Amino acid sequence: MSITIRRATLKDCSRLLELIHELAVYEKAPDEVTVTLEHFEQSGFGNNPVWWGFVAEEDNAILGFTLYYIRYSTWKGQRMYLEDFLVTEQARGKGIGKLLFDRLIEEAKEKKLNAIVWQVLQWNEPAINFYKKYNASFDGEWFNCAISL
Repeated sequence: MSITIRRATLKDCSRLLELIHELAVYEKAPDEVTVTLEHFEQSGFGNNPVWWGFVAEEDNAILGFTLYYIRYSTWKGQRMYLEDFLVTEQARGKGIGKLLFDRLIEEAKEKKLNAIVWQVLQWNEPAINFYKKYNASFDGEWFNCAISL
């Protein structure tokens, strides 16, 4: 296995959207992905990008990815927010997730961010167990909130 971790590029966007759909199916929300390829590309590679990411690649095939943005906490300052993290089902168990997550940590340190934050579904035990290996803290006190416009 020769896995390369590299920054996501514009040419990766179509594949990333495929993986985002795979993640939505896994999270039991297959109809929730409504972003268009054009909007996705513009948001990551236009004049004012709002997201960045890394891909795990083997033999020119993307097997996993992370996608993050910078959020601001009035209490803590700038923090990395991990929006999506996926390794394809057939590629799991090979250490690809660790390679991606370690690269994400390295990126946060390079940017002098003081934390990485994310959400994980309560029933997603494989992900929870993975994050526990990094001594992640889990906060059950806050509710997720959103309004659609």
